[in-house]
Amino acid sequence: MTYKKLGLIPLAGLAFLAFQAGSATEVSAAACPTVTVAKDMGISGAYPQQFELAEFEKLANCKLSFSENPSIGSLNGKIVGNSSSLPPVADRLPDEPLVVAPYDSIGKYGGVFDMISNNTEAGTSDLLSVRHVNLVRFSDDLTTIVPNVAKSWSWNDDSTQLTFKLRKGHKWSDGAPFTADDVVFWYHNLNMDKNVFEKPKGFMLAGGKPMKVEALDPQTVRFTMEVPFPGLLAHFAGHYAQAFQPKHFLGRFHPDINPDADKVAKAAGFESGYEMLLLYYGSSDWTDVPSPMLRDPSKLSKLPANIQPSLESFITTADTTEGRHYVANPYFFMVDTAGNQLPYINEQDETYVNDNEVRILKAINGEYDYKYQSLTLPDAPILMDNQKKGDYTIELIPGISSSVIGFNLTHADKEKRKVFSNNKFRQAMSIAMDRDEINEVAYYGLGKVVQHTGFSPVPDFVDPKWEKYLTKHDAGKAKSMLDEIGLVDKDGDGFRDLLNGSKLVVNIQYATQGIPGSVVELIAQHWNNVGVKTIFKEVTPDEYRSAQSANELDVVSWVTSQPLAITVGNNDPFLPPFGTYFGVTNGMLWKQYIDSNGSDGIEPPTFVNNMKDSIDALQAAVVGTPASNAAVSKLIANTTESLMYYGIVLAPGPVYHRNSLKNFPTFKTASYEFYRTYPYRGPQWYIDE
Repeated sequence: MTYKKLGLIPLAGLAFLAFQAGSATEVSAAACPTVTVAKDMGISGAYPQQFELAEFEKLANCKLSFSENPSIGSLNGKIVGNSSSLPPVADRLPDEPLVVAPYDSIGKYGGVFDMISNNTEAGTSDLLSVRHVNLVRFSDDLTTIVPNVAKSWSWNDDSTQLTFKLRKGHKWSDGAPFTADDVVFWYHNLNMDKNVFEKPKGFMLAGGKPMKVEALDPQTVRFTMEVPFPGLLAHFAGHYAQAFQPKHFLGRFHPDINPDADKVAKAAGFESGYEMLLLYYGSSDWTDVPSPMLRDPSKLSKLPANIQPSLESFITTADTTEGRHYVANPYFFMVDTAGNQLPYINEQDETYVNDNEVRILKAINGEYDYKYQSLTLPDAPILMDNQKKGDYTIELIPGISSSVIGFNLTHADKEKRKVFSNNKFRQAMSIAMDRDEINEVAYYGLGKVVQHTGFSPVPDFVDPKWEKYLTKHDAGKAKSMLDEIGLVDKDGDGFRDLLNGSKLVVNIQYATQGIPGSVVELIAQHWNNVGVKTIFKEVTPDEYRSAQSANELDVVSWVTSQPLAITVGNNDPFLPPFGTYFGVTNGMLWKQYIDSNGSDGIEPPTFVNNMKDSIDALQAAVVGTPASNAAVSKLIANTTESLMYYGIVLAPGPVYHRNSLKNFPTFKTASYEFYRTYPYRGPQWYIDE
């Protein structure tokens, strides 16, 4: 398949077939009009594609009655810790559930959603985002923030106080009430407790200072900041960290909540309440860390449940080294416009396959229902050639995410650190890359050569020069610059040596989840061509992340992007180590210096301090104001000129789904930053075999 043929694939506007009645498990109709996105019947609410119950009934002039999945009782029986006796569906839903308009049609219950990930904590966010919930989310226009777990919100005048209204009667997956206390518990008793998190993450702070989170009543929770933080709402809309945890469940193991926490833990075979709490919470807000089923299966018999309660659409029922299994949450808070409780799909099954070639083969065979994480444009030709055979569809979706690569600027080897931390070296190695060749060979000419600016897409008001900064290939100039800084071939082997005369060998360890192997191979060739000996080796995502966090890599690489709408609520990309464990990071020893108040690590250079000042200014400003625009411009200038990460090529990416998966829309973008499929409403997908 040629790149020209690939270019003929439409990026948007695919028509989808509406579900035709006739299945024995088809969801029954209700009295209200079955509003969908495709046929809105002239009924639209305050937010796109969804309604509050009272709002929908008023607009539609009807009374919505509720129906449930006929298999929900047996599914509930698989959730360890849940009562075997389920209340009627109307009693399991909140007093005012979120009413969702499906994309194309009212779905039907049943089926197993098959999914593939790389490994535990590797490539899993694709599936996690299908069942994910948070206080709010981005609608699929990727601009409008809409209610989700929260019913509504309000700001004070200076953006220092954000108040959420929750849904009365909302319940956890075990039937216990969900209230504002669960939000307070998440913030103060987990994330701000040094026994759980030694140091709070950057997004837990406003201007570097803790927030005050308080429950005003069971359905009202307020966040108060010492400085304006208008991006906090966007943070909740796009971030994986859910702003709540089950106090009724985890609180029994927390000494500040339960004075008998240690006694409870010892009875279950643990040393302390904190040890038991961490068995469930995992000292991480990443919800796909291994559950107690994997962490300590020998103690499962003494645990109240093998996983903590959730508000997500699916609940974990099995967790092994081969994969996970999930069943529908019997207390999920959404219904469709016919009154049917979501999700439509009964179960999800996740299998781990770390080999990219095997993942592609399974896709061709139609062995899973949906995927885009870890799929890249170089995978597209073979996938597209086999669509009919596998009964699936591939769409090439415009990307805002792209792979970046960079030198470890705080390398443990001091001689390599001297070289890598020299900005002229990084400039030379940028122009040594032939990005046009990479685009043609690896991306079939469909991509766009870009430099990493810290923002993707780059806002319109920013000088366009930054996207092209030192991206033009010039091997001759690169060689001259390397000569100027003293990187010459001292032993006559044809490759440049370190300043002290020892050999310079750049070792790229990479995972295909973060960067295509074909891209790495070309970059290594380009760097070898200017005399910097470069070798490369593929490793697993877990191996890569472990080495990166231990400061053991010569070169870091991963997929990244950061829209302005997300950056205003998340400062991770602009503070050491300039990313998270699950993405690309750099400057680990700078972070050590900052965290230890200068007693450990390496003092950061000036540009690092400038970036902190600029991100603080950005997050305290309202987007679109002169103050916000000025902060963005400074961040982009600092980020780009530092060349901490090299941009390579921004290209469309393939999104794969089997044709039997319905209510599946064309994605506006395939990116992690809006939390993958979260805007595309996974609970209203259904399977029509």
